[in-house]
Parts: sequence; structure tokens; C-alpha cells
Amino acid sequence: MVKTGFKNIFLFLIILIFNNILANIHAQNLSENKALNDTARVADTLKVTPEQLQAVVESKAENIRNDIPKKMTYLNRKAQVKYQDMQIDADYISIDWNKSLIFARGELDSLGRIKTPAVADQGGKKYEYDEFTYNIKTRQAIAFNARTEESEGVIIAERTKKYNDSVFYMRRGKYTTDEYFIQKKDTIADYYLLAPNIKLIKGKDKSQVITGPIQLYVEQVPTPLVMPFAILPFSDKRSAGILIPSFGEREDVGFFLNSLGYYQPIGDHFDLKILADIYTKGSWTLRPEVNYKKNYRYTGNFSADIGTTIRGIKGLSDYSKTGTYRIAWRHQQDAKANPFLTFAASVDVVSNKFYNNTVNNNYAFNQNNLNAQQNSSVSVVKRFLTLPVTITGTSSYSQNFSTGLADLKLPVLNVAINQFYLFKPKTGIRQGLLENITVNTGLNFNNYVQTNENELFTGAMWDKMQTGLKNNIVLGTNTTIAKYFTFSLNANVDNALTTKSLSRAYNPVTNNVEDTFNKKITGYSSFSTGASLQTVLYGMLNFKRSSAVQAIRHMMTPQIGFTYSPDFSTPGFGYYKNYYNDRGEMTPYSIFDRGIIGSPNSGLVQALSFSINNNLEMKVKSKNDSVGTRKIKIFESLNFNTNYNFAAPSNRWSIFSFNGQTTIFEKLNINTGLNLEPYEITFAPGENIGVRTENFGHFSVQGFNAQLSYPLSSDIFKKKDAEDISKKYTKKGEIRNENYYFDEDNYSQFSQPWTLNINAQYSYTRSLTRFGNKMASIGLDGSIKLTPYWNITGNLYYDVISKEIATTQLGFSRDQRSFTINFNWIPYGPYKVYDFFIGIKANILRDALKYKDRSFNQPNAPF
Repeated sequence: MVKTGFKNIFLFLIILIFNNILANIHAQNLSENKALNDTARVADTLKVTPEQLQAVVESKAENIRNDIPKKMTYLNRKAQVKYQDMQIDADYISIDWNKSLIFARGELDSLGRIKTPAVADQGGKKYEYDEFTYNIKTRQAIAFNARTEESEGVIIAERTKKYNDSVFYMRRGKYTTDEYFIQKKDTIADYYLLAPNIKLIKGKDKSQVITGPIQLYVEQVPTPLVMPFAILPFSDKRSAGILIPSFGEREDVGFFLNSLGYYQPIGDHFDLKILADIYTKGSWTLRPEVNYKKNYRYTGNFSADIGTTIRGIKGLSDYSKTGTYRIAWRHQQDAKANPFLTFAASVDVVSNKFYNNTVNNNYAFNQNNLNAQQNSSVSVVKRFLTLPVTITGTSSYSQNFSTGLADLKLPVLNVAINQFYLFKPKTGIRQGLLENITVNTGLNFNNYVQTNENELFTGAMWDKMQTGLKNNIVLGTNTTIAKYFTFSLNANVDNALTTKSLSRAYNPVTNNVEDTFNKKITGYSSFSTGASLQTVLYGMLNFKRSSAVQAIRHMMTPQIGFTYSPDFSTPGFGYYKNYYNDRGEMTPYSIFDRGIIGSPNSGLVQALSFSINNNLEMKVKSKNDSVGTRKIKIFESLNFNTNYNFAAPSNRWSIFSFNGQTTIFEKLNINTGLNLEPYEITFAPGENIGVRTENFGHFSVQGFNAQLSYPLSSDIFKKKDAEDISKKYTKKGEIRNENYYFDEDNYSQFSQPWTLNINAQYSYTRSLTRFGNKMASIGLDGSIKLTPYWNITGNLYYDVISKEIATTQLGFSRDQRSFTINFNWIPYGPYKVYDFFIGIKANILRDALKYKDRSFNQPNAPF
């Protein structure tokens, strides 16, 4: 496929060569010039009548001979003809005045082969060829082995015929962008595109190439990348072209071509891309995508993914056929377009089993097939120049693939008033609690429904829809006491309305608790307040100057606070009601449960909270004498918090929570958390859910987690005094080995940069259960550059609990100067797949045969 683009460029370049040559030859209409002198090693100036030529034709050579009876002129060795802006240099040039033909040929070797090509130069553009013939009257020409450079590549055609200034035909045209071949450092191109027949049509603004079959050759070896025909434009702007697929095999669906497609620009602001995935066992996907962009205004795209996944053999039990779809829209407004009105969209709607069944391998390589949820949103933000108000409108859609339920918010309107000081002084600095009082408030209007995918936008969905209105007011202030203590006060007020309230009852017939929503407007008001006192304490432990450890510094930030909230579950408020459960016990519930405005606090809260944040650093001697000492973080943070509720009838202490983060050896990063239950938990016989007792002091682990990461690289082990390879070795390779240095024994020397990230995580959760849940995994991901041209990447994750390999992926890439070869492989898991791709680097072929489509991301896009 890539070959089509190359051959098109071949044709274009050859045509330019012929245009220049023909124009020069036409300018050399010497048929009436009979004043030539048969003189060797002399330069002649030929003057012709202005009716035939518009300028003087100059010619020179080491040997010039005129055959007047035959009306022929012969120029041998270092022959040159100039006319207007055209110059032809060749070893041999002959002019037949009777037939109006000019023939030029390059220099021959002892075997009669061209060793130095002829060159035509017109307007500073050079064209090379073995030989060519031009008819001055008809302006038609035939050239052999014409070579010309155009854009990023070079075209060579065995035979080229020019019919007129606009139409050219080429036979066996080759195109390559190999810079070594273009610069003549190498006589063989590392790749080229070959087309047996090419037609080039030139226009004022752009040219078009039409070819027959076109094929990619790598190291002169034909590849299976063949197209039956191609119609390709050449232009500096975005242009249409074939999108080259990758190919490989996936265990469950067979061999494939992935991302085969076509790219088509539409005007200045749109383009269209259509991709397809085809599998030998019958699976397929079609992926159209429209991109749009307007500079300094917005950018975005619409895309879809529609297909069918077939697994197994029809007629057998393992056969399945699943339809999938995905519809996406992305829109991003430029920040400069309108700072007072912003619109953004990220819409992604998929079928419930899309990620488990799509045959688009990109989802497997990017691990999207592990997605458990998909979110979509559209938002509009309005700001004002003179008002301290921000209005945000949002609609969102969330899909849960595990439950099959969808959450829809349509719409959510939030009005936020910027924070302000209630008693801010007109002049001077704010002082005291009163002048530091801040007010944060806003209004939230919400419409929410949770429904099944098949109920979307039906009467059943609208019947479940809930509407809520909530206002939140937060007051806060702080001041400094005795220079070292920060005292803070806060108050929080919530006012809420909703269109539905809950009634709950136990149904003895079905033995279930049943909820019924009442369609009536109801609401609540709630209040809470709190105060806190905080300070910072420092401790320093110094050691002897001769000691490796100079000092240890401990910074501790203790905080004590008090929170008060009324008991809104009392009957006087009417926010809570009771029902009798299956054991006949009276059970309280809030009429706002399962709603969208939350529920007011149940139970009186008079809680005293405690928290301590710690930072521990060590100062050690540095090996670098200019620095002297350096700091090492023992604990970047080590925190503890809990609270004691005086008003609670039982279990007044809450969970004791610890968390910490540190970096050891400046590389090993550790994050950890621990939750301790201060009360004894007892289990009834046969029960797996325990009960908290009042027996304080029997601490048990209710949760623990730890994450470790350790990044390694070749730079860590590199010696500071290591000598640079380029300075240590002077002998350097040529052509394909120019990135290698060689020692005295001709062994290549080069650096091998590598990275390796080691990740481990462990978590344990109990939550009053007899047996907790554990999760543990170890992961490796890294890369190594084996040579300047070979790169390997990979990752491996092992589930310690199930003792199975969770995720593994390997990638190999090879730089072949002007193109790259990529190979990706997933050897384990439900999506075992390998994918092979060849991509041309040249920008011109990213348009003609798109290794990467230019779209709107390239600099030549017309915006």
C-alpha cells in the first residue's frame, strides 16, 4: 500500500525532470542555425532568429562537431547546453534538426554502462537520467532511468514518457525516502515502493498520481503489502490516502488485518477516517471517525466502533456471536476562545459487553478490556466579568458493566459564589476571628436516575427520575493564639428539597424489605459546627561532626478538634421513620435514603478528634565535598487520627487510622495505611459477621495496605567518571553503522540504556468479617535498547493470591533508517494476540499511504 504513494512521487519527480529538459530543448530550436563551426574544444555561442527562440542558446563541450548535410550537431565530453533557466550537462548530446529531436546521455564505463548520469537543471532544481529524447515541436519526451528528488524522497523510473506539460506516464517506477540512498551514501535503498505503471497528472495547485498495483519492497525483498490500485494527490496540505494496517493473530478470533482504512480531508476544518478490522474466523469491526478543528476556537472528534465478534465453531457448544458498539464524542474549547463561556464534552457510550468482546486489539494492548465502568459528560461553564458567580451546567452518564445499571444525571446545575470575607476591613490587614470570617455558598440543582440500559429515555426511566435542590453554606474563620497556635472555627448549613421520599417496610410474603418512593416534595435542613487548635513542634538531635549522620530532625503537627451536630433522627424533625424487620425489631431509616440530596445526620455528635502528622528527616555527610551535607527523608509523612464521640451510647472511639509515605535510598517509594479496631469483635457460632463489644483495648487489624515502587535505570549504575564512548573510541561506522564506534579489534561499542520499574502492592480488608479479603501482586515494566536500532519494552504482573500471571505484554521495535518495524505480543490471558506493523517515517507518505495520518495535528494543516 505504501508503494502507491512512492510511485506517485516517482511520477511527479520524473515529470518535473522532463518539463525542464523539454523546455530547454524547445528553447534550443537550432534547426535554422547553420553557422556552427566544426571546432574541437571550443565554446560556441549560437544566435538564432527571435521568431524561433526568445533567448540566446549557449553550448559548449570538449568536442563539438556539426554534420551540415545531415543537419546534426554532436557535443562530446563535458557537453553543456544553456537556454533561459535551463541547463543540460551530459557526456554526450546530439541534435537532429530534421526530426527536431534532442538526445542526451550520461557517461559510459568500459562495459557500456552509465557511470555518471546526465543532469538537467531548471530554476535550481536538478534531475538526473541515463538518457532521454525530446521532440521540440510536439514537446513530447521519453527518458530512461530518470531520477529526481522531490519533497522527502527520490523517484526512479525505468521509462518515462511525457505527452504534454500536464500528463506523464512511467513504467516500473520506484520511490523511496531512504536518506542514505538520496544522499548517495548507499547504492541500495533500504525500502522502496514499486508500481509497474504510473500516470501523473499535473495541475496548477496540486498533482495527482494514478497507479496500477503497487508493492512495498524491503531490502529489495517483496512484501505482502500490495494494493491493486491507488489514486493519490501530492500537496503540502492534508491529503487523502490509504491507512496501512497491522497484521497478526489473536487466539480467540484468528488471523487479522487491524486498522485498515482510508483518510479523507473535508474542507479546511474537517477530515474523515474510516478504519476496519478483519478476522479470518468471521469477526469484524468498522470504525468511522470525523475530526474537526478551528484554530483558537475548538477541536474535537466523533467516532464509532461497530462490529461483530465470533468465537468458536458454528454448531458446537463453544460458538458465540456478539454484536458490539461504541459511540464517542470529544470536544475541547480553546482557552483563548471565550474565557467567560466554556463548553466541553467527553461522551463515550458502549454496549455492556463491549470491552470483553471487541476485536479491536488496541483495547487489549492498552488494557481497556479491564474497564469496569464507563463515564460520559457534557459541561458548560459561565463566568462573569463583574459578578463573583460561576454557573456550571453538566450532564453525565455512567455505565457499570458488572451490574448492568446506568446512572444518568440530566442535567446538573451548580451556582457557586466565590469565597468572600463577611467582615473584611476596608483598609489594613485582617485581624481576629471576626475579620477573618469567610463565606462559601452555592446552589445545586440535580436530576438523577439509575436504570437499566434498555430503559433509557423510556417512560420507566422518567418515572424513576429524582430531582433535588440543595444549598450549602460554609462559614469559617481562624486566628493565631500565643504566636504558636492556630485556632479555627467552622459552621456548615445544608438546606435541601427533593421530589421523592422513601417509605420502607418488611413484606412477610416475599420475606424482603421493600422500598416505595413517594412522589411529593419534601426537604430538610441540617447544621454542624466545629473548632480546632493546631501547632507545629520541632525537635533536633545533633551528632558529632565526625559522624556520618550529622543530625535528625522531627517535625510534628498535632491537632485537636471538636465537632457538634444535632440528632436529626428524633421524631420532632420527621426526617427518620421506623419499620419492623424480619425478626420483629424496630429499625430506623431515613426518608431521604437512596435519594440524591443525602440524609441529615442521625445521632447526636459531640466528638473530640485527634490527629498527629509527622515528618522525619536525617542530615548526612555528602561524598561531594562542595556540598558538605545532604538530607535524607526517613518519613515524608506519618499520620495518625481518631475521634471520641461523647454523645454515642456505645463504642465511642472510632477506628484508629495510620498512614505513611516515605522514600528509601532516594528510589524505593513506600505508601502504607493501617486501620485498627479498638474494641473486641465477637462472632456467634456459624456467623461470619462479628459484633463490636464494649471491651476496649483489644485492637485488631481491620485494614492494611502497602504499595512499593522502585524505579531502576542504567543511569543509576553509570559511573560518574565513566568516559564517553565517542571520546574513548575514534573509529566510527559508516552508512548503516554510523551510530556505532569500534575498538581496536573492530568490536562495536555503544551504550545500552534501560529502565526497570518494580511495583508491589498488598491489601487486607476485614470490616467485622471473620475472614478478611487479601489482594497481592507484583509487577515489572521496563525497556532496553539492545542496540541503537533495537528497542524492547515489556511488562509482567503476577497475582500472588491466585498464583497466576495477570498481565503480560512484550513489544519489539526496529529502526530501519527510513521506516520502523513494530511487533507487540500478549502471550497470556484471555486476549492472546500478536501484532506486526511496518511504518514509513516520511511525512509525505504519512499522507499518501498513512503510516500515521496527518489529520489536524501536523504543521501543514490549513488553519
